[in-house]
Amino acid sequence: MHPDFERLSETLKRRPLVMGVLNVTPDSFSDGGRYLAPEAALAQARRLQADGADLVDLGGESTRPGAPAVGAEEELKRVLPVAQALCRELPGLAWSIDTQKAAVAQACLAEGACLLNDVSALMADPAMLGVAAASQAGISLMHRLQAPRDASWSTLEKSHYGEQGVCAAVRHFLKQRALACRDAGIDPARLWFDPGLGFGKTVSDNLRLLKELPSLVADGHPVLVGPSRKSFIGAVLDDAPVEERLEGTLAACVAAVLNGAAILRVHDVKEAVRAIKMAHAIKAA
Repeated sequence: MHPDFERLSETLKRRPLVMGVLNVTPDSFSDGGRYLAPEAALAQARRLQADGADLVDLGGESTRPGAPAVGAEEELKRVLPVAQALCRELPGLAWSIDTQKAAVAQACLAEGACLLNDVSALMADPAMLGVAAASQAGISLMHRLQAPRDASWSTLEKSHYGEQGVCAAVRHFLKQRALACRDAGIDPARLWFDPGLGFGKTVSDNLRLLKELPSLVADGHPVLVGPSRKSFIGAVLDDAPVEERLEGTLAACVAAVLNGAAILRVHDVKEAVRAIKMAHAIKAA
């Protein structure tokens, strides 16, 4: 097991983790274009670390609804210089690579990434399962219905889950992906589950997933929740724009922690660290 991932796993025995978002993309819905230059990305990584992030999630392809696919060569051009800078300048910082491509994953794992965060649950690229199995990194498996280019915002999304409901569908999917990982020789201790808030879910679906999170936690894998600034929060807050969704994000993080979430993926790390610390204290009282 990767030493940084092993250290994160030990921390999880005591408290939830905070994952800071580092997008080096021109078109992410919240912070696209801000950190394209490696120097700007490295400075942001330093800020996230100083604000209390346990790990930083580096991504070079937007997964917002409607986002066009990016080729592996372009994605590598975006993330590899930042990955090398993180390894060189911030050797004590644990970081993950947010990608669906085996070539990008392999290159970043070689630079020291301790977690592979794949929103397709290792399904978008046929080679990804093999890359994950050959590594010692952790793996975050996320549920989604379709690729981002074909997806809708939660406020426009239609219900897809019928009588079984969203929670049962998400749980079944992630359990099946965990079995595929086991069959590929991946230690289950390396797996995290992510219900995929905002990916193929209505506003109501997202709220229900947060409310019924204990059913997913019961499967035994640490659960990562990423509510940060998403459209379902804007909808609940009377169509609040992205820049006015901090309070809603923190409320969702607190609810997730109280319902068993182990990792929270956020943009506003300092505020989230404080809210999560308080929620964890209440839960552990």
